[in-house]
Amino acid sequence: MNVHDRLVLETEASRQAFLAIPIIRRALAGQVSREEYLRFLQQAYHHVHHTVRLMMGMGYFLPERLHWMQPAIAEYIAEEIGHDQWILDDIDAIGGDGEAARRSPPGAAVELMIAYAHDTLRRGNPVGFLGMVFVLEGISAALASRAADAIQQALALPKQGLRYLSSHGALDQEHVGFFERLVNRLDDALDQDALIHAANRFYALYGAMFQSIDHPTAGS
Repeated sequence: MNVHDRLVLETEASRQAFLAIPIIRRALAGQVSREEYLRFLQQAYHHVHHTVRLMMGMGYFLPERLHWMQPAIAEYIAEEIGHDQWILDDIDAIGGDGEAARRSPPGAAVELMIAYAHDTLRRGNPVGFLGMVFVLEGISAALASRAADAIQQALALPKQGLRYLSSHGALDQEHVGFFERLVNRLDDALDQDALIHAANRFYALYGAMFQSIDHPTAGS
């Protein structure tokens, strides 16, 4: 079994738990309110805002034996620059306040997810950060475009208000094969274990973000 197949197999229970979150199901059915969508965008901004610096940190903390990964990380960085601004533009396009969202603090769930990502880079195995990439890109590739279409139709939103969600779904579908080839080159069992462990943690942490959107007073 290659590394990617093992990663998928050993995180499937976490994935199913994520997909069972009520607001995820409702989003795919177009059963979310404009306020819930705005809350999603605000929290998405706060974690996407950290993506580039986290990827830079991964490149910095990689041990010498894994420096072959740096060109791939550089590609990810080039792709991700500016995506946080897309989200603020989407907020403005549907009548929210992008600048207020930018200045707001992240919710507790996002704060913990980002803190765990930084801790993984500095204290753990930096390969574990790819667990976050796996979860966020995998969920996005599978669900984002479907959710964007359902939400747009249900709420009659302008297309300019779904740029991040719809574009990221298509973009992350392109990244799936790239990611698979990358992790299949990991030949150290400790690196593989770190990747799988972190991916399971990120499913739970990312899921907590969506639960906080469904219950905002519990996730602030």
